[in-house]
Amino acid sequence: MTDDGRGADQHVDRVALLDVAGRIRAAAPRVVVAGDAILDRWLRGDVTRVSREAPVPVVEVDEPELCAGGAANTAVNLAALGASVSLIAVLGADEDGRALDALLRRAGVDTSRTLVREGVCTASKTRVVGADQIVVRVDHLPKGGPSDAHRAALRQALATVGEDDVLIVCDYGTGCFDDDTVAWLARHRPPARTLIVDAHDGRRWAPMHPDLVTPNALEAGLLLGHPLGPGAPRAEAVAESQEELLAAAGASRAVVTLDRDGTVVLRPGDPPTRTRARIAPEHQASGAGDTFVAALATAVAVGAPLDVGARFAQAAADVVTARPGTAVARLAEVERALGDPGGGGSTRFLDAPDLVEALADRRAAGGRIVFTNGCFDVIHRGHTTHLRQAKALGDVLVVALNDDASVRRLKGPERPVNPLGDRVAVLEALDCIDYLTTFGDDTPIALLEALRPDVYAKGGDYTPEMLAETEVVRAAGGEVRILDFLPDHSTTRVVDRIRSTAPTS
Repeated sequence: MTDDGRGADQHVDRVALLDVAGRIRAAAPRVVVAGDAILDRWLRGDVTRVSREAPVPVVEVDEPELCAGGAANTAVNLAALGASVSLIAVLGADEDGRALDALLRRAGVDTSRTLVREGVCTASKTRVVGADQIVVRVDHLPKGGPSDAHRAALRQALATVGEDDVLIVCDYGTGCFDDDTVAWLARHRPPARTLIVDAHDGRRWAPMHPDLVTPNALEAGLLLGHPLGPGAPRAEAVAESQEELLAAAGASRAVVTLDRDGTVVLRPGDPPTRTRARIAPEHQASGAGDTFVAALATAVAVGAPLDVGARFAQAAADVVTARPGTAVARLAEVERALGDPGGGGSTRFLDAPDLVEALADRRAAGGRIVFTNGCFDVIHRGHTTHLRQAKALGDVLVVALNDDASVRRLKGPERPVNPLGDRVAVLEALDCIDYLTTFGDDTPIALLEALRPDVYAKGGDYTPEMLAETEVVRAAGGEVRILDFLPDHSTTRVVDRIRSTAPTS
């Protein structure tokens, strides 16, 4: 089994992947997603006590964050990546269905073929997060099978898929596809040029002979009839079972996703190849599989070889696993990650125009935007305390750093101690930060005017009246919040202590 082209061919690999991104931007490929649309709801808050009613934490939740999940998440990721995307799904004529439809429309997804039905429950998953830990997940799923009218309307919508379309079937078992509909599709396969199946149970779709399937480790084990087992040997087990797995799925090709172990690409007649994932906390992997499938489909749609498409999709998945909650990867963010010569791919450091677009998505999903700024030259306890306090004021924390020239103007010719690239790299390691950017003026007023945050947070050694930014923030409808003051915690004091204890020659 070969690796993902790292090492001597890394530069050529990046060029090929960036070329895929350019072709997606130029072509805006047509992709149809059909399947189980889910509303993801995130309830986040602080945990300060345990309930007297039961030994459980009490989470003091803020406003819920609503996101597209399941097939709907695949669709919004496709739109963010630049595809022309349409969704075929069934939503209930309920509050959750209306909220999900609004999210899809705002993301640029064509919902003209999405079916809305009275008496149907819109599938939803609600996660309660306390102190960055998922406490519980509550699933609300449709009960009972689809009606005859439901089946007929769904088949009529699927019959509109054209031969120029890429079709992604997302079958997560929440009721969109019953056995009768799957059997009908096997007899009346839509004329899509590429059929991709992303299903919890791929065996159901084998008679349809997909062009490509994307099972995860659990789903691959189901196809093979035995679990893959934990740990690194999973990739080797998949590679050794290439023929058996493809036969069980009835598929021409497969990409098996193994979360932190990356992916394995299977093609008859070729040795399996791998991609490597960037390690991320498990609670930040929600929806990463949907992002991967969306990015893989867009790459395949513009003619990328499957191994190249898998590496492009892995880069997109790495973008979203760097963030909490259900996230999407914009094409510009994937390009930025791919273009990093060091291979690290900063996925949270954006320039102002890209940040405006990214925040528009988060705001449309109901996110409360918090902005703070500073030099962040030598990170100390005061910085981390303030950043966590700032994040607690909303859902999305944006941190703007003074560039090196402005630090010198503000702090003197011997500063910064650490250049901008190093300061960004350190702050990217903090989970509480969602986005980083930089500015070259003495104040971030121009950035605040562009980003229009809900909250502007500053350290406790200020008052709102001292800040030139206050008027701009309040004029845009935001508020200024002053964080707790921590005496004796400043970069200047840290630098002075280091210098005072340094040996003299």
